[in-house]
Amino acid sequence: MITSHKPRKRRKDEEISQTGLETSKPQSKNSKPTPPFPLAAFLWPAKKSTSQWILLPLILMAVGLFRWTTGFWGYSGFDKPPMHGDFEAQRHWMEITTHLPISQWYFFDLPYWGLDYPPLTAYHSWLLGIIGSIIDPKWFALDASRGFESQLLKVYMRATVLVSEYLIYIPAAIILNRKFGRMRGVSVWESSVALVAILMQPATMLIDHGHFQYNTVMLGFVLACISSMLAGRALWGCVFFVAALCYKQMALYYAPAIFAYLIGICMIPKFSAGRFIAIALVTTLSFAICFAPLLLGSLYDDYRGITAYTSKETPLPPLLAAIPVKLDDKSWSYPPLLQLTQSIHRILPFARGLFEDKVANMWCAIHTAHKLHNYPIGQMQRISTVVTLISILPSTMTISLFPHRELLPWAMASTAWGFFLCSFQVHEKSVLLPLLPMTILLGSDGGLGVEMRAWIGWANMLGVWTLFPLLKRDELRLPYAVLTLLWSWLLGLPPTSLSLYFGRQSQKGGLTILTKMMHLGFYVAMIGWHIVEAFMPPPEDKPDLWVVLNVLIGFAGFGICLVWCTWQLILRSGMLEDYFGVRLRIEAGGNKKKNQ
Repeated sequence: MITSHKPRKRRKDEEISQTGLETSKPQSKNSKPTPPFPLAAFLWPAKKSTSQWILLPLILMAVGLFRWTTGFWGYSGFDKPPMHGDFEAQRHWMEITTHLPISQWYFFDLPYWGLDYPPLTAYHSWLLGIIGSIIDPKWFALDASRGFESQLLKVYMRATVLVSEYLIYIPAAIILNRKFGRMRGVSVWESSVALVAILMQPATMLIDHGHFQYNTVMLGFVLACISSMLAGRALWGCVFFVAALCYKQMALYYAPAIFAYLIGICMIPKFSAGRFIAIALVTTLSFAICFAPLLLGSLYDDYRGITAYTSKETPLPPLLAAIPVKLDDKSWSYPPLLQLTQSIHRILPFARGLFEDKVANMWCAIHTAHKLHNYPIGQMQRISTVVTLISILPSTMTISLFPHRELLPWAMASTAWGFFLCSFQVHEKSVLLPLLPMTILLGSDGGLGVEMRAWIGWANMLGVWTLFPLLKRDELRLPYAVLTLLWSWLLGLPPTSLSLYFGRQSQKGGLTILTKMMHLGFYVAMIGWHIVEAFMPPPEDKPDLWVVLNVLIGFAGFGICLVWCTWQLILRSGMLEDYFGVRLRIEAGGNKKKNQ
């Protein structure tokens, strides 16, 4: 079932390169191939003469400049007391981790941005808080710094996002892009073009460097996981994926695909008990290492007589209260058990609502016509779990039966779309997760060709468009317009160019008439929505009308993305060929017996 793949050799007279970066072959001896879109044109002079060691630093400086200038604008919760926003949440976590004992991190003043991310985020906040306190102790003074806003603090916080990204996400993206390119027979120059497209993805820049978050740390670990899997180092892939999960729980969107792939490589072509045990041990050990400082710190605090509870009103963690055995709170094992159950309770979002704000997924779309908050929260949790499992079943089954390494990004994109559309407690920012594995496919063979560029570009443009209501609240309309239109222009996408859908280039791309009509219809809807939203106020009795329309259009488009990614996964796995091949052999055998 598993077959080795060897990229075919390209003919010298081939009309289009594997990534679609050359137009038709020269019509005369004096004519030369021309780049099909502006980003390729920018890097065209470096195709033969420029060393990649010169090109790469230039790329990193250019993408860094756009990230830093995005930070000049507003951020989540600026000048909006009393809770402010995500900027204040991240600053507050630096405040509590630097001043409180580790056993109190997940218990302290939970109504005011209580820590609800896994331990690696807490450790990261502690490190950044320590460094920031050296510069200015007022930034993270316990309690007194709540809601603190200053230009110097903003510069420091923006710099921490940029440095964290350049230490984790950027190197992982470079290594994965090169690895993917070598596997699929893509030249180094073509991989450089794809790298710029990946790093200039507007949604990630606007959320992390505009709205303000550290998503790229988690996404960087995910890229390192994929890179390790592509290199055949499954154990390192497990380590990096556990790191992603222990930084942000949203990495669970990828977990079914990763799990199914690992099961597949253990079972096919025959069961490997040694590999299975090694994967289980490394995964368990990685989780243990990530949680060890928290659990050991709670033991040390208990030894010093420091209690985890900072308020008498804080209840027992539900997981701990559900244990049928009576626990001795004086036992040495009680503090780490208390920390483990409380951190899990804070990390997993079961105590929250079905969705966050207005998000373009199934539940929010249904809620516009039929109010779902009338149903018990437990019932909605069970329903969303079942629907999510159904949505990801085709992709997980495919990647487990056909565990080809190059199919992993497709499977991860499919399961992430399934989680985004159907799972419980989804944020609008979670759209970054399905967009990541789709976008890195630009570096594969055919990734910058017409069909792949059209689909991946359309998904990214739709994704960042659904983020506009959030970005508008943060006063990020201008960065949104600049980065989105710049990315579309660089890749030759609508609304700045229609070359993918009309003209000579589109004739070679393989896009069907139906696909062209569907993509262009969504682009027209997005542009029309912006015009209406900008110049027509919503009715007084329906103040969220335009946001709801954004949700409905986005949900429809993301549903199509789920279907396309799943179909591409099944198609590229060879499943259909194997199935129909078997059917043909069976039918041929049956006919032969009849003739006899």
